[in-house]
Amino acid sequence: MKERMINLLSIGAGGAIGALLRYAINTFNHYAGLPLGTLLANWLGSLLLGLFTGWFIHRVPREWLKLGLTVGLCGGFTTMSTLALDTTFLFVHENVLQASGYLIASLGGGVLLAWVGYIIGFKAAKEGVEAQ
Repeated sequence: MKERMINLLSIGAGGAIGALLRYAINTFNHYAGLPLGTLLANWLGSLLLGLFTGWFIHRVPREWLKLGLTVGLCGGFTTMSTLALDTTFLFVHENVLQASGYLIASLGGGVLLAWVGYIIGFKAAKEGVEAQ
């Protein structure tokens, strides 16, 4: 029961930090034709989640730390609902081409950066383990 509570608190703390970071990015990237703050947060979050995942294959942290960084921080930082709303807004108020480009850049860039992060984290942790 104690471990479960620590895990939940870690997820909550990570989620709060992630949400605050997302808000800060959106504050400094006001709408300028495209919702760049959401795009940047989702790209960075995908990169971080890939990096953590690759790293944790070789370096297994305490469960609360793993959950706090992945489910909490990355989950609170990235946002599917804002992506969906931004795409809808572009479709309704701008044009279909702009909305489509944003959606492709968001999804394609997110997957690409998650893959890059995973490779970097995997290799960095593996090299650290082999050096020991």
